[in-house]
Amino acid sequence: MYIAKNPILPGFSPDPSICRVGEDYYIVNSSFAYFPGVPIYHSRDLAHWEQIGNVLERESQLPLAGCGHSDGIYAPTLRYHDGTFYMITTNISGGGNFLVTAEQPQGPWSEPYYLGEAAQGIDPSLFFDEDGKCYYVGTRPNQSGVRYNGDWEIWVQELDLEKMQLTGESKKIWKGAVHHAIWPEGPHLYKKDGWYYLIHAEGGTAMEHAISAARSRELWGPYEGCKRNPIFTHRNLGAAYPVVAAGHGDLVEDGHGNWYIVMIAARRWEGYGNTGRDTYLAKVSWEEDWPVINPGLGRLEDVVELPGEPERQISPEQSWHFYRKKLPHCFMMLRNPKTEPYTLTEREGSLRIYAGKETLADRESSSYLCIRQQGYEFRLSALMEFFGGEEAEEAGIAVMCNEENHLRLVKNYREEKPWISLISCQKGKTEVVAEQRIAEGRTELVMISRGQETDWYLKVEEQEIYTVAQSVDMRVFSTEATGGFTGCTLGMYVSANGKESSHFADFLHFSCEGI
Repeated sequence: MYIAKNPILPGFSPDPSICRVGEDYYIVNSSFAYFPGVPIYHSRDLAHWEQIGNVLERESQLPLAGCGHSDGIYAPTLRYHDGTFYMITTNISGGGNFLVTAEQPQGPWSEPYYLGEAAQGIDPSLFFDEDGKCYYVGTRPNQSGVRYNGDWEIWVQELDLEKMQLTGESKKIWKGAVHHAIWPEGPHLYKKDGWYYLIHAEGGTAMEHAISAARSRELWGPYEGCKRNPIFTHRNLGAAYPVVAAGHGDLVEDGHGNWYIVMIAARRWEGYGNTGRDTYLAKVSWEEDWPVINPGLGRLEDVVELPGEPERQISPEQSWHFYRKKLPHCFMMLRNPKTEPYTLTEREGSLRIYAGKETLADRESSSYLCIRQQGYEFRLSALMEFFGGEEAEEAGIAVMCNEENHLRLVKNYREEKPWISLISCQKGKTEVVAEQRIAEGRTELVMISRGQETDWYLKVEEQEIYTVAQSVDMRVFSTEATGGFTGCTLGMYVSANGKESSHFADFLHFSCEGI
């Protein structure tokens, strides 16, 4: 017996889809406006996960130009059939529903097969029946006419895998479990003991999020809802409960008769959530041929006891020195970079980031390389040398919520003299929180997070540590304050603020370690 700690994928890991191939498990998640897209994780024991790549690594697979922060890639599904991995998803900013394929989960993945106007709606999934046929399962607006916001339906249509096109007629199979259900979405089909099971989310992605179930003896229905629907939710636990918005689940069986489900939920600190929606694991039992999630408990657990012995424990990277030819898979950018904004080869042991004219406030791809914020108590730091000097140029670290809400500690120049500035952008309005004239030299920038407050520090060469600001409120950068579907990211940032520049910053070290 061993344990999995929840969340199994902390920090901005929404809409998980899980797939088992032999003894190996794989999970993919939504990535929205971030590039590369659709991170893919591997585990041998459901407890210890390692990111092995990103499914969408090329602009030809993932056009994101001009998309909003919470647009882009929605709700991928990962499946394996007859030697091939399939990932199907929606790019709501360009192309709609499409799938890509690969022989190995780490790639390379194919160019997209777009399904066109026939594949309406979002949240596509694939189901391979026992006869080898493949079916598309999705959610779309009510074809009889949308009567209220969220009046959608779940539908099925056969997918021709040779032509990569939908074929035959599409059919609505389910409308949601409760009366006037809103946003029946994230549907997945399974077959067990002669039953076709539909697991889906409904109630929206906020406090009323939930998982519901329906079943039928025939693929095309009719489907009956579980009498206990929704079969899982945290909506009844109240707004003060620290884990909210549980839903959007995908089932998996371990090959030994044990069933589990992965789902999303959001952690709050003092009533606010900055880490986005995480991936959680829960046990599933079957009673009267219906799934029961965490029986006897009915809510997500901090730890999940698992049978057998764990595989090797993987310690996620928290500190990076840049002595490698490629960035680790966990680093992301926003949208598609027009040119490569960084290099790892110009100076040994450093990540050189060039000063683009784009800023964090633009719907462009700025020179911002980031990781997901995974918790609330941590120390973020970067050691850099900034080879700038022009008035508009700056380099440093940033906390990114979205285009209108972000916070950055940057070195910049005024009258050819170096300064340090802590700059906040809230709801599109920029304010200098603190600033100080500093000396030239190698600079270490530090943010210490203590729940919903952060302290900011600076050290230049061998000088003493300087306090820039303390007790900076981070609740204004939470999902509750800003909306949207992503969590905060933490990263390295260089910008010429609207001007063309050939200058750059060399980052010698970057870390985000728990405290």
